[in-house]
Amino acid sequence: MMVSITAALKSVLERLRLWLLALLVAMPGLLLAAEIEITNPQIVAGDDGYVLSADFAFELNQRLEEAVTKGVVLFFVAEFELMRPRWYWLDEKVVSRSQTYRLSYHALTRQYRLSTGGLHQSFDSLSEALRVLSRLRNWVVIEKAESGIVRPGETYTAALRLRLDINQLPRPFQITALGNRDWNLASDWKTWQATLPPAEAK
Repeated sequence: MMVSITAALKSVLERLRLWLLALLVAMPGLLLAAEIEITNPQIVAGDDGYVLSADFAFELNQRLEEAVTKGVVLFFVAEFELMRPRWYWLDEKVVSRSQTYRLSYHALTRQYRLSTGGLHQSFDSLSEALRVLSRLRNWVVIEKAESGIVRPGETYTAALRLRLDINQLPRPFQITALGNRDWNLASDWKTWQATLPPAEAK
């Protein structure tokens, strides 16, 4: 009896292994890296505090291009964290910031609009709008009034990511986007060691 149970279990495990292998072969997208790549992140001292710059490399797939051209607003969220390493406990999160970009298309003017905060820019083509979105420049992540929370010359662990926020899509699209790779556009957390210069540096 024990022999037959063991043989049956081995047969099930072997079938499961073959099924998983077939699934990975049939869906190579599961093994792909993040869809957004972050390069050249750096924090420098500016007039208003510490500012962050970075480049995002990505493209919209056909599904996302069609959605925005047909009037669906896409929301991208940039998230930044600054942590102080501690040998005796978990790292201390010193700063946590987020910034939302709103990408939309206006049929009457036939222009794409990229908005963040109170800033709005219009473009004749989607590629122009994406080019600006892919260049993060002078984002104030630590305002001058709160510069006391960090120490110039000290090294911190900085982390940055950019993602398409499906939670801000219209409700029907949120349901469609769940588990759909076409709507999964995000970077991994990009981490680096950042030594902060004096706040008064230019």
